[in-house]
Amino acid sequence: MLEKIRVFSGNASLPLARKICENLGVPLGKANVTTFSDGETRVEINENVRGMDVFIVQSTCSPVNVSCMELLIMIDAMKRASADRITAVIPYYGYARQDRKVAPRAPITAKLVADLITTAGANRVLAMDLHAGQIQGFFNIPVDNLFATPVLLDYMRKNYQDNTVIVSPDTGGVERARAFGTRLGANLAIIDKRREGPNEAQVMNIIGNVKDKRVILLDDMIDTAGTVVQAAKALKKEGATEVSVCCTHPVLSGPSMERIEKSNIKEVIVTDTISLNEKAQACNRIKVLSVAGLLSEAVRRIYYNDSVSSLFI
Repeated sequence: MLEKIRVFSGNASLPLARKICENLGVPLGKANVTTFSDGETRVEINENVRGMDVFIVQSTCSPVNVSCMELLIMIDAMKRASADRITAVIPYYGYARQDRKVAPRAPITAKLVADLITTAGANRVLAMDLHAGQIQGFFNIPVDNLFATPVLLDYMRKNYQDNTVIVSPDTGGVERARAFGTRLGANLAIIDKRREGPNEAQVMNIIGNVKDKRVILLDDMIDTAGTVVQAAKALKKEGATEVSVCCTHPVLSGPSMERIEKSNIKEVIVTDTISLNEKAQACNRIKVLSVAGLLSEAVRRIYYNDSVSSLFI
């Protein structure tokens, strides 16, 4: 039934791509993605893709620039090999936080990366939990932005159903937190914070009642973990009985794991949009949920030209 579909992966998302292929019942495409001795990315596609519906799975995560180049070069290779349609499946879209000018003479790098992907030859993009919804408008090709909500909610309903408050770590995440709270039947609280600089945050105030409650801090990503660790400390100070953290993208860079290990966070719930590093894999507080089922169903629907948005109705 899926005879004209081909799924390939760069080095950043091989485990997730294998799960997607397993769900679809198709083999992972044969490609060598390596480097020359000077560091240039080298791509070889080792099977015929002429006239095929090609899906390239690649999160643009650490090392971000290498992952980006692998994706761009693979798209170009597929275009020159006469693929019928090329879909860039980007579970984690790097540079998404640079989505607007925050200072004079600052770039809008999320738009630049969108232009590069389009120019390389992608016909559409399949992403998950974009940091900012307006990034969809940076592309001049169709973009399907999936949400990890069904996967995360299923786990929360089984483990955090009673006496729970969903907390947004900033005002920008209130809509996401409210949607989770409504579906989970939980109340909402908000943390008012002041960002002192890149990757730095200072918790200022908590809006809402968390006393004697089980708290779930909800965000789209955890990078250096500074925000969530400070937020967890403030929530415990306000009387929360326990604090867990839930996010889609476990970036977990820099001192993140040391901060989490030393914190009072009970559990960190993440998805596999980004493969965990060795330190994160060894941490027993981190619970990984797979979004391969969601992505594979979206791939199947794109292939058959069915509705993708109906996945979330």
